[in-house]
Amino acid sequence: MSDRNIITIKPDKRGGKPCIRQMRITVYDILGWLAAGMSQAEIVDDFPELTETDIRACLEFAADRDIV
Repeated sequence: MSDRNIITIKPDKRGGKPCIRQMRITVYDILGWLAAGMSQAEIVDDFPELTETDIRACLEFAADRDIV
């Protein structure tokens, strides 16, 4: 899987933070929710515009950049 089609970075959106598919939800938002104990299913239930593939892409993005 590649996060390149899912993770977008735009300087004018959320201060240039990496976001999910041009939404205003950042990789860091998702990592924070996971760290707080939310499951992938709970995140998708709370934010139906997200998919489990989006969440996995965030984890891959973080692992590739040593931010976890």
